[in-house]
Amino acid sequence: MSQPAGWSPTGGPPVGAAGTDELADRVVAAVRAVPGVADLHSGPFGEVATYLRGRRVAGVQLRGDRCAVHVVVFWGAPVLATADLVGASVRPLVGRVVDVTVEDVVPVAGTVP
Repeated sequence: MSQPAGWSPTGGPPVGAAGTDELADRVVAAVRAVPGVADLHSGPFGEVATYLRGRRVAGVQLRGDRCAVHVVVFWGAPVLATADLVGASVRPLVGRVVDVTVEDVVPVAGTVP
């Protein structure tokens, strides 16, 4: 069965929808700027992503009424406070509920775990 043009597998804005590319990129930049965040994470099966024309933004899933952000934090960072900061940084950009999941914890570069 074929899907309508621009259909999105994530239930979010249609693939290639105006502004979706820029919004996904702004969300990634905001998340990476949060102290304690090492990187974004695409989930255990790679399912957390925003699919755009010609590329995939891992770790951010933009849906109609929600935004999911999955992150990796540095060892020693306060996990709950870091997740709260991620949500607070992303919420004004997306204007919807932001669900933050911490997927992993990694050592700070140059340290021994």
